[in-house]
Amino acid sequence: MKPGIHPPYEPVVFRDKAGGFAFLTRSTLTSDKSVEWEDGRTYPVVDVEISSASHPFYTGTARVLDTAGRVERFEKRYGRPDAPGAAR
Repeated sequence: MKPGIHPPYEPVVFRDKAGGFAFLTRSTLTSDKSVEWEDGRTYPVVDVEISSASHPFYTGTARVLDTAGRVERFEKRYGRPDAPGAAR
């Protein structure tokens, strides 16, 4: 890497406010706030709205929508006249 053109890449704590979950990683982000981590050292902390601890896809609380039923209802109401049960 060319020296002097890249931002510092240092340890940062990302904290999920909704899930109460935090993890330590390296990033170019920084913050004025800091937190004492499990190892006793102080790191900058970045608060995030959603992480893998609170996102519905990762927690298994995602809802599956019935898109096939919606399409059939739409076609029945407004769609093709040759569709079974279509309004004429």
